[in-house]
Amino acid sequence: MPTANSQQPIANGQQPINPQIDSSWRSVLWDQFQAPYFAELKAFLVEEKKHYQVFPPGPKIFNAFNSTPFDKVKVVIIGQDPYHGEGQAHGLCFSVQDGVPIPKSLQNIFKELSTDVGFQIPASGNLQSWANQGVLLLNATLTVRAHQAGSHQRHGWETFTDCAIQRLSEQREGLVFLLWGNYAIEKQRLIDTTKHYVLTAPHPSPLSASRGFFGCRHFSKTNEILVSLGKEPVNWQL
Repeated sequence: MPTANSQQPIANGQQPINPQIDSSWRSVLWDQFQAPYFAELKAFLVEEKKHYQVFPPGPKIFNAFNSTPFDKVKVVIIGQDPYHGEGQAHGLCFSVQDGVPIPKSLQNIFKELSTDVGFQIPASGNLQSWANQGVLLLNATLTVRAHQAGSHQRHGWETFTDCAIQRLSEQREGLVFLLWGNYAIEKQRLIDTTKHYVLTAPHPSPLSASRGFFGCRHFSKTNEILVSLGKEPVNWQL
């Protein structure tokens, strides 16, 4: 695999893409950044930004990776798309920036935390402190057109994030994957369940939370697993 500083041209003759991402992830995913599909994804995003507002802001697209280096990941939570409302998305799934109303799904996550671990429901929905503790808050698609949910799906992001999940599965051991809803549960195919822990539940959205997300106790179960492995449990309180 090329080193992070190599400048080999990619298939279409362009210079390699060199995103601002944590060095540990840069090394693990370097081949993806040089793949033709990623050049096509970048061209798509450049064109999108000419005509539309795109969320999250550019510096926050890789926030999940920059906040949680590859070798520091303990827990993985998988979302689908960034929030598409003004000021919401900042590169962490289910999380919103300070001062933004807490979305319904996140409200339900907080309700489950409250009953599971005595979580005190906060005024802010910013989950940055989880990411800083080793919880990779990964959306399958890392960008979205403003006010158009799903608008950046099937343009290459899923290939990239699937690879990130697979590399974690292959190169790490004893990670806890929290898969909520059918979309996330489908990602289990990328995970070696003989060396990692997978907890599944319905999505925390208002449409499905009462069908098994409430009462799943994923947060206390995660910490029980981490402690059994000699790892520091997550302080879920924000």
